[in-house]
Amino acid sequence: MTKLFIPVIVGTIRPKRVSVFAAQLVHEVACTMPDIESQLIDPNDFYLPFDGNDEESKNPQYSEITARADAFVIVSPEYNHSFPGSLKKLLDSELQNYNHKPVAFAGVSSGPWGGVRAVEALVLATREMGLISTAVDLNFPNDEQLFVEGKLVEDQQEKYQRRITRFYDELIWFANILKVARKR
Repeated sequence: MTKLFIPVIVGTIRPKRVSVFAAQLVHEVACTMPDIESQLIDPNDFYLPFDGNDEESKNPQYSEITARADAFVIVSPEYNHSFPGSLKKLLDSELQNYNHKPVAFAGVSSGPWGGVRAVEALVLATREMGLISTAVDLNFPNDEQLFVEGKLVEDQQEKYQRRITRFYDELIWFANILKVARKR
């Protein structure tokens, strides 16, 4: 069986972003799973000159990644009860390549709710883009206490390993079903 290609998208370009550590963790777990091939997608690596889905707004490398992807993971911080504009710009640059592909979300925040409002906002936006959202989300609350020097604190590692594995189990299930359906 061919591995599923599931990129993990970092949700912000902010210089002092802590959510990138959550994205790296989610990506690292994906790389240990036998059914998955993954790539960490940092919006800083893609030049997107304009807003929207017009040809001049696309980045060829990002287009290639989205065309190849079987599913997506988006790890986003919560900014003012939503997700960052830089993530919206990246997502808006591709629409056709998202159609009928699953997406799973991980929210990150410095407060106790772990980015739930960013995830809620992403569900609405990505649905309009043709993505199918899974029912299992990840939440990383109090991110500055949860990650020390870029690593998940030791007493949380086992708990988050279980959560991330469950998160991927659901995404893999959706990805396999939708991959077959897209071929028909």
